[in-house]
Amino acid sequence: MSVTIYLVRLALRCCALLALLLTYHQAIHAQFRQQTIWSEDGNALIRAVGGEIVQESVASRGQRTVLAAKADLKPAGSDTSLTVRRFALSADRSKILINTNTRRVWRYDTRGDYWVYQRHDKTLRKLGNGLPESSLMYAKFSPDGLRVAYVSGHNLYMEDLASGKVTPLTSDGTDRIIHGTFDWAYEEEFGCRDGFRWSPDGKKIAYWTIDAQTIRNFLMINNTDSAYSYTIPVEYPKVGEAPSGAFISVVDISSGQTVKMDIPGDPVQHYLPRMEWAANSNELIVQQLNRKQQESNLYIAGAADGKCTRIYHETDDAWIDSKARWNNDDPTGWEWINDGKEFIWVSEKDGWRHLYRVDRKGREKRITLGEYDVIGIDLIDEPNGYIYFSASPENATQRYLYRVKLNGGSAERVTPEDMNGTHQYTLSPNGKIALHQFSSHTAISRGNTVSLPDHKILVEGQRNELPPDAPKTEFFRVTTADGVEMDGWMVKPTEFDPSKKYPVVFYVYGEPAGQTVTDMFGAGGNHLYQGSMADDGYLYISVENRGTPAPKGREWRKAIYKNIGILNIRDQAMAAKEILQWPFVDSSRVAVWGWSGGGSSTLNLLFQYPDIYQTGIAVAAVADQLMYDNIYQERYMGLPQENPEPFIQGSPVTHARHLRGNLLYIHGTADDNVHYQNAELLINELVRHNRQFSLMSYPNRSHSISEGEGTGAHLSTLYTNFLKQHCPPGGR
Repeated sequence: MSVTIYLVRLALRCCALLALLLTYHQAIHAQFRQQTIWSEDGNALIRAVGGEIVQESVASRGQRTVLAAKADLKPAGSDTSLTVRRFALSADRSKILINTNTRRVWRYDTRGDYWVYQRHDKTLRKLGNGLPESSLMYAKFSPDGLRVAYVSGHNLYMEDLASGKVTPLTSDGTDRIIHGTFDWAYEEEFGCRDGFRWSPDGKKIAYWTIDAQTIRNFLMINNTDSAYSYTIPVEYPKVGEAPSGAFISVVDISSGQTVKMDIPGDPVQHYLPRMEWAANSNELIVQQLNRKQQESNLYIAGAADGKCTRIYHETDDAWIDSKARWNNDDPTGWEWINDGKEFIWVSEKDGWRHLYRVDRKGREKRITLGEYDVIGIDLIDEPNGYIYFSASPENATQRYLYRVKLNGGSAERVTPEDMNGTHQYTLSPNGKIALHQFSSHTAISRGNTVSLPDHKILVEGQRNELPPDAPKTEFFRVTTADGVEMDGWMVKPTEFDPSKKYPVVFYVYGEPAGQTVTDMFGAGGNHLYQGSMADDGYLYISVENRGTPAPKGREWRKAIYKNIGILNIRDQAMAAKEILQWPFVDSSRVAVWGWSGGGSSTLNLLFQYPDIYQTGIAVAAVADQLMYDNIYQERYMGLPQENPEPFIQGSPVTHARHLRGNLLYIHGTADDNVHYQNAELLINELVRHNRQFSLMSYPNRSHSISEGEGTGAHLSTLYTNFLKQHCPPGGR
């Protein structure tokens, strides 16, 4: 299940530290919000700044060209300019497509209005004449820049920019027949959102259709916004329920003729997480996963006749990750090389995540060698014969830039050896320049521009360090009685006295969707605690169990298969047992907390190991694994029809009767991800066994519990007060 990630978690001790962390928080989130496009020569970035779209040199600050001034983006008859949420340029850079007035669809604001700005005559025109306001999604220029395609109301449309004529390319779209985009489960678990692709010659469009007619609605209830309550339906396939059917078709934009790809197998019992044009305008390449996600097939599909030929086949006893898992939740694109004769493929088939080159007949050659994981591909620099990628062979809490020759061999570290921590790079298309951000638990340096591969600083950014008196995060490793070595971090009390014993608070996630132990700025912080945990006298610790996506190899990550709520819980508890033997740890004051998957882990730790944990705060937890979505839960646990036992044994409701300590359970009633149903199932089980606990339900709040005035402050106060009451701070 998707972990709610908070990048700034450090307890704030003083105004200087507060300002520093807020600066970091804003910069990180601005990075996610602010879209950038590289210039054609790879020496400049195009971005929206101050209501304008500008091109800025990355190697020398101050060189700026305005592509669309704020005044140019003011529609006729309007007093205000468009607010640029996203933008795209036509291939010849003569037109700019602007997304504005956006609305949220599940996680992201992907529905809105689109306008086209013509740079040569400074004209501005709104697209989608006759379609509802803020209903357009994923608008894209055709390769020649003469047309735009987009989705509205689950149908696919094309608009001619010269005439303004809008042509529907599908007509039967509904909330259950979804063309050109995806349902809730595909978006949440495969990162699939934009569901259509222009052919390279601009004559055809390939698109997904999701048939969700058999998927039942989960009904959320709104009790507060009117005198009579009403339900909010969410099309949501629970674990064990058959998935939505998935199809891919190609439509000829001139004739309107549509050809469905004849992909082998039952379309309801497979997933299609990736599809792109196969480096030409006549063929598609499609990845198909079986329902258990243990078998991956790659097909070349003929756009004219739909005939599919399998070129590549891979299996795994646990599961196979799709591209979104190693590409920042983005499955789009296909890594073609050698004029479309080969592509780069990522696989864990030899026990580590490595790069392969595969030709159109499925013949492969491994590129990266050794016992380490490729974390992600940063750039394929084919002209110079290299692939740049991220990895950390020696320390799974960190991340560095490497490169390897396209023909394979030993990898070369590009990041300087004396810069220990986590590095993020945005490489220019020509591979000569990169934007560089360096982060560790003690400092962050952002806004740097470096040359590659020598990593010479061209523009030095801003560096911030924690104040000398800030709480110090220490990294450590602990080996359990089972022989499992786990990474961890710890923040000790400010006035630490090794002769005293301190309460310990464990922060946990523990599932395949995220790591908690990473060497980044903000590691060791707690965003929910009011004040400073260190000043108040808490030990704050997190340890990384098997099954999390740490770059430690396939065996580490996939040990959790059919073991969520079992193996990860034992790892956490066994690590805690070792830590409780440290002389300065008070074993009578032990708390644990987590959110989403971490909330589930918190419940399981409190219920399964009540002799270790006395206090727990669980937020938005899956209490019963049979209540979560099918793509996630079946990927990691198998099909419940075949073996329900792991689902039962891994679910907190199964063990709720063993609660002895202090539990605070928190959930939003409008959580469309982990339904509030989980809270009520847990409540019933605790009540049945007369187990006393505290409960906080936040009306109409989603999985993030972020909506509504005062919510954040209330949640933080609730968390802090409960922790202090039941796990008192301070050395004894």
